[in-house]
Amino acid sequence: MKLPIPRTCPHTEPPEYARLRATDPVARATLPSGDRVWLVSRHADVRTVLTDPRFSIDATRPGFPRRREGDGPPARRRPFLDTDPPEHGVYRRMLNAEFTVRRVSALRPEIERVADRLIDEMVASGPEADLVSAFALPLPSLVICRMLGVPYADHEFFESRTRVALSQASSAEESGAATGELFGYLDALFERRQRETAGDLVSGLAAEPVAGDLVSRLVAGPVAEGSLSRPGAVGMLLILLVAGHETTANMISLGLLTLLGEPELCRELREDPRRMPAVVEELLRFLSVADTVAARVATADVELGGRLIRAGEGVLTLGLSANRDPDFLDRPDEFDPSRPARHHLAFGHGPHQCIGAHLARAELEIAFTRLLTRLPTLHLTSAEPRYKQQAQVFGLDRLPVGW
Repeated sequence: MKLPIPRTCPHTEPPEYARLRATDPVARATLPSGDRVWLVSRHADVRTVLTDPRFSIDATRPGFPRRREGDGPPARRRPFLDTDPPEHGVYRRMLNAEFTVRRVSALRPEIERVADRLIDEMVASGPEADLVSAFALPLPSLVICRMLGVPYADHEFFESRTRVALSQASSAEESGAATGELFGYLDALFERRQRETAGDLVSGLAAEPVAGDLVSRLVAGPVAEGSLSRPGAVGMLLILLVAGHETTANMISLGLLTLLGEPELCRELREDPRRMPAVVEELLRFLSVADTVAARVATADVELGGRLIRAGEGVLTLGLSANRDPDFLDRPDEFDPSRPARHHLAFGHGPHQCIGAHLARAELEIAFTRLLTRLPTLHLTSAEPRYKQQAQVFGLDRLPVGW
């Protein structure tokens, strides 16, 4: 089997996923790079891969899956992304305070103001707009820029570079060049914050971790080799900047498209917005815009789904398939906000579960609530939505709406 398996509609999974779950839940597959991997499709097995310490996220290990032809292992580990526990926990604690429930709750009024301003601008521009460019993309971009301290005036640069870096259509050289440009931009900002603090997340990292021995003080033994350098700190910022807007923007546009197909539910949500958190959870499970994003390599022989995965073999997990697993919940192909869906894997699971999950939930809840209540006649126009698939993330390039 060759990857990626195309997704053609946000409301349906590729038929191949159901076959894999039923007959070959841990299957051999080939990536565009030519690497052979194990493809894991069942909910319980995916959770195992994401929590079992015998599956490593360290991309410098031999056998770690390379996605594109021409890709090689990174020259060094990227501290926040490519480290296993306990080292990963040290880096994560550097950022945790910015993404707690309490911190995100304090941000809600600001997120609401941003959403309202974007809606005001949409309405002022005429009777219809492209929701992706006018609302879905700028909302999370503005929020993460303000949290990090990145000037929003530069958002077109980092959004365009992110698209190239993540796109399956990009070559390894193009992706690497785009990532390098993003890194260079953030490195220059980091250097400025070392001289002139601004009370933002970049300033917080610039003030302490690059002293060089923070991890050494917190973790004994060989893990101390992961002491956070300036490139390591900038790499953490790069991950937050990219992850902080792309997937949330896709969820806003795809989620609204799903909701507009449920007019009775939209009416109920306008009357009782307190239902929105449950609706958002089901949208996250149902759409699963981030699919085969969890890559690992086995560090020991592991039996999984009736297969023996040997040490040094790569593994990819299918998040959408796991969230549509009938062994996980009944009627998984139906959008049903009344069901408890909190155990979905849209944010991953285990030590590397998305650190921005609380922020993403808040942005989605506010986005859908403000759009539905402020634009009660919101509807799709005659133009068709335009879908996109970037690497393993599914979304919309364009969503034409009117009111």
